[in-house]
Amino acid sequence: MSISVALIGATGYTGLEVARLLSAHPEADLKIATARSDAGQTIAAVHPSLAGRVDITLEELDPARVAAECDVAMCCLPHGASAETVQQLCAAGIRVIDFSADFRLSSLETYETWYKVKHPWPERVGKTVYGLPEFFADEIATADLVANPGCYPTSAILPLAPLAKAGLIETDDVIVDSKSGVSGAGRSLKLGTLYCETNESIAAYSVGTHRHGPEIEDLVGRIGGSQPQVIFTPHLTPMSRGILSTIYVRPKAGSGEDAVKAITQCWRDCYGEQPFVNVVDHLPATAHVAGTNYVQMSARASGNRVVLLSAIDNLAKGASGAAIQNMNVMFGIDQQLGLN
Repeated sequence: MSISVALIGATGYTGLEVARLLSAHPEADLKIATARSDAGQTIAAVHPSLAGRVDITLEELDPARVAAECDVAMCCLPHGASAETVQQLCAAGIRVIDFSADFRLSSLETYETWYKVKHPWPERVGKTVYGLPEFFADEIATADLVANPGCYPTSAILPLAPLAKAGLIETDDVIVDSKSGVSGAGRSLKLGTLYCETNESIAAYSVGTHRHGPEIEDLVGRIGGSQPQVIFTPHLTPMSRGILSTIYVRPKAGSGEDAVKAITQCWRDCYGEQPFVNVVDHLPATAHVAGTNYVQMSARASGNRVVLLSAIDNLAKGASGAAIQNMNVMFGIDQQLGLN
């Protein structure tokens, strides 16, 4: 099998990571890459690290041509703009993996409240499969549209969802404290992500207002069976890539090491057959997963709570690696192809 891929919005960090991963994928090829302002340039002119590895010229989007020449489109556009483009691509008959938040949430009201826009394709909200193969592989396999997960939510949902489903934690009192590398803010110029603003500094942002908070609650609720209450606080750290989430939960029964053992066993039972989730004994760190599609998770006792620790690469398992994994599932090939 040779899967032909279109990359819609190729100039950002997630587009670069998709192109990099596809360049080494044994059963998929990047055939079309689009960009508005950079159309006509080679992708290596925009992303010099791809020189000698990816030989393709950026072009403006033509949904009909994309659908005629490719098997799947990966859409790396901002929310709102993405939904409109995704609707055109789906109407043209191509399967789509969407990187934006436009189709992740169950509720149209929640989306429009948090994202402050009217949804361009409201009929698909709540009717689009969420792209975590660890829980939704069967639905992803037949989907015409997959909502690629958010980076912070991936780092929180994977540790929390099995515990909520198994009834091991109090879901009305969950605290998620996350640290992200600067690439999570995207490639466009912003004052807060300039070198002099981020170097030798760590800062919280969007406290109580970050849009990934409702996504975490939504998906843990969907998988776990009851709506959780999550306090989510993100932080920007002076590194290029990676997310470390420190999550504080109250076990329902038992405490201390007994609770840690029950949580760890629950994870091992849930993820034993999943290739990218590693339940580890050591404390996870972003360096352990940098450039990979893996998540590392561990638990520790602390008073009457248990501390869950989760590390991912925000550009890989948190974005582009997850999209490759979803593509593999959609086309019935090994999830690990192109990701090892």
